[in-house]
Amino acid sequence: MSERKKVLEVQNLKQYFNVGRKDEVKAVDDVSFSIYEGETFGLVGESGCGKSTTGRSISRLYQPTDGKILFEGEDISQIKGRINLHKFRQDIQMIYQDPYASLNPRMKVKDIIAEGIDIHGLAKSKEERNQRVNELLETVGLEASHGTRYPHEFSGGQRQRIGIARALAVKPKFIICDEPISALDVSIQAQVVNLLQELQKEQNLTYLFIAHDLSMVKYISDRIGVMYYGKLVEVGSSEEVYRYGLHPYTESLLSAIPLPDPDYEKTRRRVVYQPAPDDGKERTLREVAPEHFVYCTQDEVADYQEKLASKKYNQTVNS
Repeated sequence: MSERKKVLEVQNLKQYFNVGRKDEVKAVDDVSFSIYEGETFGLVGESGCGKSTTGRSISRLYQPTDGKILFEGEDISQIKGRINLHKFRQDIQMIYQDPYASLNPRMKVKDIIAEGIDIHGLAKSKEERNQRVNELLETVGLEASHGTRYPHEFSGGQRQRIGIARALAVKPKFIICDEPISALDVSIQAQVVNLLQELQKEQNLTYLFIAHDLSMVKYISDRIGVMYYGKLVEVGSSEEVYRYGLHPYTESLLSAIPLPDPDYEKTRRRVVYQPAPDDGKERTLREVAPEHFVYCTQDEVADYQEKLASKKYNQTVNS
């Protein structure tokens, strides 16, 4: 992992918002993680945990309260000048949660997709612009003729494909997928996720995939970060977190995942996460196994290591 190129590095990110005169909401509170070239980093947690705010801070929609966000080694808060900002906006794109609200209903699809091409001057002529739009439509599984239609003429899944084509239009390096499937039917979700995986392989894209469904995040991600109330509570490989989630909140998310097994569902026990009272001890992400981190104190590391060994032993015995 250390030999791979870091595309994004988030260092002690804090994103606070003032609500009223005195109240302060710590939407993102001291979060750190890295994303490597060509991988998908899944960020999962319940609504309001700060995962979408993290994505918006990375895209510079929000100015961080504290901390650093490094994109290809450069602090994005220090990017100045129209040309440099244009380049940054081109390199980082977003796919939004709501495919209905994220597309301008008064614009034809071809103009929605070509908006970035026009802004960044990526086509030398109208013919080249149209050709590029047609190629993008076909890349995401639509037809070139769809470019003359308006968003209301498409289904939710088709609209999200249009949103993906719009993101791809400027040839980005990094795409933030902000819950791109949560508004879609389950059958369509798999199609969109498969499309994103195919595009990643073909174009060497790097993703931050934000969602609340841990099973879907596991399917698409190489590594997973679990967020709770503005903090990362666990980070590890997709397989490791899904099979051996250690933090009590991760265990709660895992216990909520249904399986197509009636016998299992009869006995499935839902774990309700009960946050422990603040004891004043310093907690941070600590490595309890290679590339597996849990939010805990130094004294709790040994307990989590023992818990991990027990889970692996029990799975071996039961398999």
